[in-house]
Amino acid sequence: MAGETPVRRRLVGGALRRYRENLGYALEDAAKVLECDRSKISRIETGQRGIRPKELRELLTEYGVPEIEQLALVGLARRGGQGGWWAEYTDVVPESVADYFIMESVAAEIMTYEAQLVPDLLQIPDYARAIAAATPGSDADDRVDRLTAAKAARQDVTLGRAVRLSVIIGEAALRQVVGGPQVMAAQLARLAELATDFPGITLQVLPFSAGAHAAGGSASLTILRFAEAPSLGVVYLEGLSGGVYLEGQTDIANYVRAFTLLRSSALTVTETARMLRETAR
Repeated sequence: MAGETPVRRRLVGGALRRYRENLGYALEDAAKVLECDRSKISRIETGQRGIRPKELRELLTEYGVPEIEQLALVGLARRGGQGGWWAEYTDVVPESVADYFIMESVAAEIMTYEAQLVPDLLQIPDYARAIAAATPGSDADDRVDRLTAAKAARQDVTLGRAVRLSVIIGEAALRQVVGGPQVMAAQLARLAELATDFPGITLQVLPFSAGAHAAGGSASLTILRFAEAPSLGVVYLEGLSGGVYLEGQTDIANYVRAFTLLRSSALTVTETARMLRETAR
């Protein structure tokens, strides 16, 4: 569950363990590199403690890990997300959520499916405000304002860098009137624009006519993958009381396969843009 040992620590630790074992190194060998005891290496590899970027680079260099893969791991290992956009919104962004944002901020590819809502990264401000106002515990206007501003900051940072974003939205999300008809019309028009005119974004709608599909048991899922690091990835399944992370390579492969099947069941990008414009009218 989110909120326990940071999943990014477990990702980094698991990667370090695989690199070490592939070289035939024992815990003692890794401990000699950092001039520490083997228990520290063990705790790092299991995610029980973090690792400083300098120490991480020393181990990765010893293991012969390429520079570009090192960058992804160092980004994941940043302590507390210092300097990230979320640091300004600690009043509305809990630590467990910030942990996800840290991973999102260094992911090279984001694949997301939403059955009933427009995904966070594609919401216009009025739509985001309506969602924030409906969130349990967000009955104060100032909190709604902060949640809306945090989401806008997240969008600016994530969509403003070189990231591949693949989005599949269930048709129900187009029919659920959030914020009123005018807000929905503007939101759908924005989605149509993103579907056709925004480099790096692939947007598709999964229509009701698709019938049973590969994500029938999930209302929301996101897969994060990292540049030049095929063994690194995480699946995030969102829930009302916290999200669930899946980090195993088999789990990730299963969800990537399901997402691929979803894309084949969804409308094409051109058909999606047409449907969005028609629904907006």
